[in-house]
Amino acid sequence: MKPPRPARRNPARRIALTGLGLLLVLIAPLVGVIPGPGGIPVFAAGLALMLRNSDRAKRVFVRAKRRWPRLGYYADIGLRRGSARRRRALAKAPATTPPTNCPPLT
Repeated sequence: MKPPRPARRNPARRIALTGLGLLLVLIAPLVGVIPGPGGIPVFAAGLALMLRNSDRAKRVFVRAKRRWPRLGYYADIGLRRGSARRRRALAKAPATTPPTNCPPLT
């Protein structure tokens, strides 16, 4: 059994990982001109690092998802976010039916 992770990582490590994520996001267009799909995975890795380590990046991401829900949907799929899977499962679930002992509506 694994030992429990601390609630918060070391602040210096979080800042370093956030900076690395920002660097990856910024160099993604440069890598994108190279033949092949290089820029997309680099951008996704940078975005994932920033979202995991920066509270401000999370707030900006949530605000953008609310403004452009379709793009947020694709970002959730790409980042394999658990919250996206739960929302899709709830959307697919059948609507609740009234209890059987209720009189019918007329």
